[in-house]
Amino acid sequence: MDDCIFCKIVKGEIPSIKIYEDKHVFAFMDINPVSEGHALVIPKIHVENLWKIPEATLSAVHSASKTIVHAMTMAMGPVSVAAVQLNGRGVNQVVMHYHLHLIPRASDGEALKLTAWEMIPGDMDAINRTGAAIAAAIEND
Repeated sequence: MDDCIFCKIVKGEIPSIKIYEDKHVFAFMDINPVSEGHALVIPKIHVENLWKIPEATLSAVHSASKTIVHAMTMAMGPVSVAAVQLNGRGVNQVVMHYHLHLIPRASDGEALKLTAWEMIPGDMDAINRTGAAIAAAIEND
């Protein structure tokens, strides 16, 4: 897509700090990092979100992510790494090109806000109804 910033990064039209590349995937450092080492893993093809990404491409992104997380662990020694993927403007997907955030947490770093939500028990009747509706939609698809 001509106006997609990530497509322009893949094509080399916009500079990036590349950390990984293969036939299907490109990964680079996020210039607005949540924590030190925050990286983005993207497919080389333009695809907007999880609903539209081909399964083989999705697999390639996550396989590359495993390699990158291993390298992050070797290079930085984080306590953990959050893998975050957003779908749609309603959840703050800013660049409409599928991407997976890999966000390491340093051993002496603060908890990542996006991983530190309060555990509040839900309404089990509502959870059961929603689960049944989703399961039925999967079965009928």
